Amino acid sequence: MFNSLSDRLTSTFKNLRGKGRLTEADVDATVREIRRALLDADVAVPVVRAFTASVKERALGLEVSQALNPGQQVVKIVNEELKAILGGETRRLRLAKNPPTVIMLAGLQGAGKTTLAGKLSKHLKSQGHSPLLVAADLQRPNAVRQLQVNGERAGVPVYAPHPGVSSEFEAATGDPVAVARQGVEEARTKLHDVVIVDTAGRLGVDAELMQQAADIRAAINPDEVLFVIDAMIGQDAVNTAQAFNEGVNFTGVVLTKLDGDARGGAALSVASVTGKPIMFASTGEGLTDFEVFHPDRMASRILDLGDVLTLIEQAEQSWDKDEADRMAKKFVDQEDFTLDDFLAQMQQIRKMGSMKKMLMMMPGAAGMREQLENFDEREIDRVEAIVRSMTPHERVAPKIINGSRRARIARGSGVHVSEVNGLLERFVQAQKMMKKMAAGGGIPGMPGMAGPGGFTGARKKQQAAKGKKKAKSGNPAKAAQERAEAEARRAGARTALPTGSAFGGQDTDFDPASLNLPKGFDKFLGK
Repeated sequence: MFNSLSDRLTSTFKNLRGKGRLTEADVDATVREIRRALLDADVAVPVVRAFTASVKERALGLEVSQALNPGQQVVKIVNEELKAILGGETRRLRLAKNPPTVIMLAGLQGAGKTTLAGKLSKHLKSQGHSPLLVAADLQRPNAVRQLQVNGERAGVPVYAPHPGVSSEFEAATGDPVAVARQGVEEARTKLHDVVIVDTAGRLGVDAELMQQAADIRAAINPDEVLFVIDAMIGQDAVNTAQAFNEGVNFTGVVLTKLDGDARGGAALSVASVTGKPIMFASTGEGLTDFEVFHPDRMASRILDLGDVLTLIEQAEQSWDKDEADRMAKKFVDQEDFTLDDFLAQMQQIRKMGSMKKMLMMMPGAAGMREQLENFDEREIDRVEAIVRSMTPHERVAPKIINGSRRARIARGSGVHVSEVNGLLERFVQAQKMMKKMAAGGGIPGMPGMAGPGGFTGARKKQQAAKGKKKAKSGNPAKAAQERAEAEARRAGARTALPTGSAFGGQDTDFDPASLNLPKGFDKFLGK
């Protein structure tokens, strides 16, 4: 969504690298480029003015002039100000003291409210809640049926006493206010601790829409009113948000379609203009493409600083603990890393979602965006097909895979033999690395890790230092004392060793003839 803005800001900061001091002209040029980038990204003009004024004021202050690296300090300032316009702190749902917690969804038609209702219910269910979906959108064709399908996919019950309309030519007959009120009572009766009410939208803001939303709010007295906004609608996002804030006084914002390619800057203006926090973000069509909105992490993504925390959270949610424990035990026991293990790890990665999305959360990902865009997600499917085309014995002992076996595996997985060869070569390298790490050798070439270029070199230096003789003292008395101490240590070592020991013990009574050695062999013993 924010690729263009990210690229513009990143290229702007490159001009500041390596400068030991920033002049006022440098700051003006940087702020000017930031202003252009934000305006091109469709950020609201009042927000741009306030943002750039604050950045310029701080950039000309002491925190930059006295910094060791002024360029990095400016990036830090922009990051903090960007975090501020996105809402500052992460805002969580406020749960009711006496369940059920009532959540009302509001927004224009097409913003993705019904889909979001399913995503939010699945998210809350994964946290241990027992949500109930209420179908109060009786005007959009098949809206009730869509919510029922989403509820089935999320494993969440749906309260839908009225079927709604099935075509645009059919007049709406149900009472959405009564359905919403009955839905809350149903949740209280069936002991659901969260109720999510899906309401109707319009193609534009009108009095009828606002009145209906206000009536539903008054009837159910929700704990949270979430304004669902399409991140791709442009500058009209600000006007729509202000109209809904005046009409229903929403408590939080949800951004949808963040996986689109529109500029999306107007959506970033909503929090600053309305003063209401962005709470959630929808990043795809799947029910799991949904995340809590963290202003600091989104600011880091926009500035190409990465979002490793979200990546870790996704891994923790999807990773199988038993499988992780099994791999850890295998690693400690220094067992061989097999193709079965490789397949299990690939399946764990698949559970985390799109590889592109995960890689784009890494710091500096914008520099390789073109390569990531060209990455084929089906490559993982091909790798899995190759491994599954092998016999159990081949997966454990890949060295037995000769030419005919490789041809059979290629036919079974529908790929070329060269792809099988490439996979096996990569696997052998991974297996070697795993063995080296399990043996305590560390990762080759990694600084600070044992191996070439790591601690091994340091150990060799220490061993060489130990092998060097200690310099003799220039003081005759001290030198004589050191010689006496050295002689005493050598004498102690000799008495500690057993007589005739292979470690250097001396035995004056030893006679080589007693060993019955071949004639002439005694010369090798120095006798």
